[in-house]
Amino acid sequence: MAQFLSMAVLGFLLGMRHATDPDHVVAVTTIVSRERRVGRAGGIGILWGVGHTMTILLVGSAIILFDVVIPPRVGLTMELSVAVMLVLLGVLSLGGIGRFATPVAADGHSFVHRHQSLRPLAIGVVHGLAGSAAVALLVLATISNAMWAVVYLAVFGIGTIAGMMLITVAISIPFAYTARRLAGFNRSLGFASGLSSLVFGIFLIYKIGFVDGLFTRYPHWIPG
Repeated sequence: MAQFLSMAVLGFLLGMRHATDPDHVVAVTTIVSRERRVGRAGGIGILWGVGHTMTILLVGSAIILFDVVIPPRVGLTMELSVAVMLVLLGVLSLGGIGRFATPVAADGHSFVHRHQSLRPLAIGVVHGLAGSAAVALLVLATISNAMWAVVYLAVFGIGTIAGMMLITVAISIPFAYTARRLAGFNRSLGFASGLSSLVFGIFLIYKIGFVDGLFTRYPHWIPG
């Protein structure tokens, strides 16, 4: 029992730390940059974490239980999907998509919010796809029992959900505050977050495509 508890605590804490990876933070910062309410930003973090955990569990369990081997080109392509998504988020943010002025339905709910509620979930799924192999291989190296390894993945995912919720709440506070009091500065923050997502995404595309070799004849991929 003590061993299980220590494993669970470790998995939860590592999951929270995983939420702070640079690509994760850049993505959620761009998403919450248009939010006026901190509570809604926390919900975005939870949805992102749920999407991430779904993919980690699905792909990670397949690797652990069925010895699935991911070829280097496939692994790099999964990572490339995150880079492309960051570029898209940056372009949409800089283009003003998702601003506060949104059409409202007859029942008082925003059409945009109905569709955007699924956006952080989908982004979390993409991020989980990119990181699932690395997490699963790390677990396999430390936990020999396959079922315990899958349980660890689930606890890791719960930690990621909690960590991302806290991160999005913290990130959203300056955006929410300046939206009400410093509109010009708030627009500058939104522009900076969109530009950061765009630049970081382009950098990752170059790194994955040419440094790691996805766009060359000899790709080399080390999950991590």
